Amino acid sequence: MKKTIAVIIIVGLGGGAAYLLRNNLPKGVTTTGSAARPTTAEVIQTNINFSVNAAGEIGPAEQVSVRPEINGKIEQLPVDIGDRVKKGELLFKLDDKELQQQRASNLTDIERARLSLEKAERDFKRARELLAEKLISQELHDDTKTTFELAKNSLDRSQKDMAITDERLTKTEVRAPFDCTILTRPVSTGQAVSGSGGFNSGTEVLTIADLNSMVINAHVNQADVPRLKADQTVEVTVEAVAGLKVTGIVERIAPQATIKNNIKGFAARIALRNVDPRVRPGMTANIKIPVASAENVTAVPLAAVFTEKNQETAQYERFVYVQQGEASEKRNVKVGVSDFFFAEIQEGLAAGEIVALELPKEEREKKAKQPTGQLPGGGAGAARGAKAAESSITTGSASNATNHTKPPAPRVDAGSSR
Repeated sequence: MKKTIAVIIIVGLGGGAAYLLRNNLPKGVTTTGSAARPTTAEVIQTNINFSVNAAGEIGPAEQVSVRPEINGKIEQLPVDIGDRVKKGELLFKLDDKELQQQRASNLTDIERARLSLEKAERDFKRARELLAEKLISQELHDDTKTTFELAKNSLDRSQKDMAITDERLTKTEVRAPFDCTILTRPVSTGQAVSGSGGFNSGTEVLTIADLNSMVINAHVNQADVPRLKADQTVEVTVEAVAGLKVTGIVERIAPQATIKNNIKGFAARIALRNVDPRVRPGMTANIKIPVASAENVTAVPLAAVFTEKNQETAQYERFVYVQQGEASEKRNVKVGVSDFFFAEIQEGLAAGEIVALELPKEEREKKAKQPTGQLPGGGAGAARGAKAAESSITTGSASNATNHTKPPAPRVDAGSSR
């Protein structure tokens, strides 16, 4: 008894849902069959904006791995992760005690070389006077001259050593090259680090970046790259920040393709304008690349546009079926811009007319009677028999899969639903 009551309730609910669906369909749309699938649609005036999407990762435009140029031990490290540092402020300082001792030694060497030079110069001048009076030999004079030249060279070498030490001392302090934020700090105070000229290009002390200037490194499908160009404006949405939309500018597109996730494409760099403080490096961004748009144009659902190859001209023709009372009229149309839902009709239709979203019954019967292999070319991969006949006349929308056997994308002027 309980099972019988449950069946009655389910049947009643199904009948009520069907009644409500039938009585709440939009004006000009009719349905057929138990699935309540729309079979007609009204020609409307609407805006069409076709764009393609790509995804990328947000990163700073300027990011630097800070490494010391010389070996040493961290003496001061006043910054930590997340700190904002102004240009010229201290990032870290190395212990310079050894270099200061070496500088003191260099000063001593310079003073000794200067005294030696003064003595050698006096000896050389005296020898020259004595030679003029023929009181010493030419050989002794030449020896004093050589000693004088060697003393000058010794002083010059000591001064150069002093300059090298002073240069190394300036490298013990590393300052911010631009206004930046500390991203990583893998070392601590007191740790010994190697210079960038040493093993493994030196020890990374900090990673800094300018978070006021962000870019997106995207991988754009090779089919979409021809639609991109430098300085083009694109719309960017950030997955981690709900509702946030920012504007990006295409800076550059790689000249050579790469393969990422088994998809061949081109690396593109997109600069963000007016970066929101909530946007951080590493976040995923979705990029909408505008391809074509049309404002207030006559349009129909993609499922209403059929494509068939004319056997006489070998050209593909696009047409719709316009409802004329109980009958339908096949009418050729000129298609303009399309997106994933609507196609612009430039010629052949007027707003307010009703078009079919599937082949009329007489057309389906006519196609079904055609011999296999003699069907007009309209769709790729059509099945045999009646289904093959229907799929040979295709539209350009995935929604038309309810009418045909997975039709190909439409060949429209500005873009396709691929």
